[in-house]
Amino acid sequence: MTRSKNDNITLGSGKLYALLYEEELPEIETIINEKNQLGYIQGGATIEYKPTFYAAKDDLGYVTKTIITEEEAILKSGIMTFNGQTLNKLCDTARVSDDASKGIRTVKIGGAGNQKQESYVILFHHEDESDGDIYVMIVGNNQSGFSLSFAKDKETVIDAEFKARPMDKEGTLIKYMEVIDKTE
Repeated sequence: MTRSKNDNITLGSGKLYALLYEEELPEIETIINEKNQLGYIQGGATIEYKPTFYAAKDDLGYVTKTIITEEEAILKSGIMTFNGQTLNKLCDTARVSDDASKGIRTVKIGGAGNQKQESYVILFHHEDESDGDIYVMIVGNNQSGFSLSFAKDKETVIDAEFKARPMDKEGTLIKYMEVIDKTE
């Protein structure tokens, strides 16, 4: 089986995981488990990378120099299965409490003074037996807020947008990994 060739066609969605970031990136195997699965997703996942450039040039257009002045990376996905713990990871002001005797989980959202300033390792895993799995990892948090729409004829899906922050001393925003053939 040949993997990671230029003629691979990536089809399908995957699974989304979130693990509290504690200043060191964990191994993929540590992240991928049921406990860290953010929820089953609908509509797939999208990673966007947007650089901002500045171009300096002389008045006649003979000499130019272009540099990147800013970068932004956002991972978007629709989360279809969720609970209060999911909301806790999607909202930096969320506070979760469980009352086991009543069987009630309460999530309080809001109050700028309740901001936790937490970041998460967000991992999207696309499984592909024929061409090789793909992993997309960022460190960041949901900065788009969320809305919950309860309709009689449609499932509730939370559209999350995780904005990346640098995950290492090199300033890496996105870590893209793909399974390739092992060479001797």
